[in-house]
Amino acid sequence: MAIPEVLAALSDDTRRTILSKLKGGKKSAGDLAVEMNMTPQALSYHLSKLKKADLIYETRYKNYIYYELNLSILDEVILWMRDLRGGQL
Repeated sequence: MAIPEVLAALSDDTRRTILSKLKGGKKSAGDLAVEMNMTPQALSYHLSKLKKADLIYETRYKNYIYYELNLSILDEVILWMRDLRGGQL
């Protein structure tokens, strides 16, 4: 896990909103663009930052790309923060 990329990705409100929307399960890029009221290009920028941080992953099905949360990275971040606080969170 690369902490700088994760923290950089989480520092943006738009990317945190995207993660919240993915909490309910996988979504297509088109559905996310509509829900976020964003152009596909703007959404693609934010999705690439989230992928670089390994916070999401994509799966392809025919002509569609679906995005899901990478819960293992989120667990690692929580464990790292817990360790940083001396085991208390």
